[in-house]
Amino acid sequence: MSYVDFGAPKAEVDELAAYWRKVGELPSPPPRALVVVSAHWEAPVPTLMTSPNPPMLFDYYGFPPAAYEIRWPAPGAPWLAPRIEELLSQADIPTAVDPERGFDHGTFVPLGRIFPKAEIPTLQLSLKQGLDPKLHLALGRALAPLREEGVFIIGSGMSYHNMRGFGAPQADAEASAFDAWLQETITLPPAERDQRLTAWEQAPSARRVHPREEHLLPLMVVAGAAGDDVGSVPYSGKVLGKAISAAQFG
Repeated sequence: MSYVDFGAPKAEVDELAAYWRKVGELPSPPPRALVVVSAHWEAPVPTLMTSPNPPMLFDYYGFPPAAYEIRWPAPGAPWLAPRIEELLSQADIPTAVDPERGFDHGTFVPLGRIFPKAEIPTLQLSLKQGLDPKLHLALGRALAPLREEGVFIIGSGMSYHNMRGFGAPQADAEASAFDAWLQETITLPPAERDQRLTAWEQAPSARRVHPREEHLLPLMVVAGAAGDDVGSVPYSGKVLGKAISAAQFG
């Protein structure tokens, strides 16, 4: 795995990378598989990657050549797809499979730091078009049994995602206000947490921080899978001056 300088201050990048490394130490024993919900894949119904050897999907443009030389050669987990289909079917959630889909940067960038050896079978699960928070919480609840089956569920998004705002210092206060709301929400009792996540647009500066909510929806899936577990905030930092946080359950 190689890495590219995308312009963020080194101290911010180092702090985030240190958090990612700690995530890799969490599962004990090591998981038998990873299920990753990436902000960078939406489909008409929740869709499962079923390639046994997923290729790299460089779903960005205009970056230095090194950004297209990154490799994270983890094996796929097509054997896990039928179990996920079963769980989602029990919750009346239709599914589909995609045997061609590769790892997008919502997977290979953080997981390259979290699991640099790229040894754990990994399956991506798409968001559902329409980006309904209530549905994605339900999707997570349906996946909850996987946690007792040696599967580590990861939501990959960003708690601040207004690309124009990154270059606007006046947006710093908006990011901080939303981040404070999000941190409080993550640590609430589950019923209240899920209620607030469902109504996330009522949060301070919500649509200024997320003009489009695809980067917030992976959190909904993970929170749904958390069940009765109360969340914590193991990382709180900044990227290009904007406050961001991570959530952990269990």
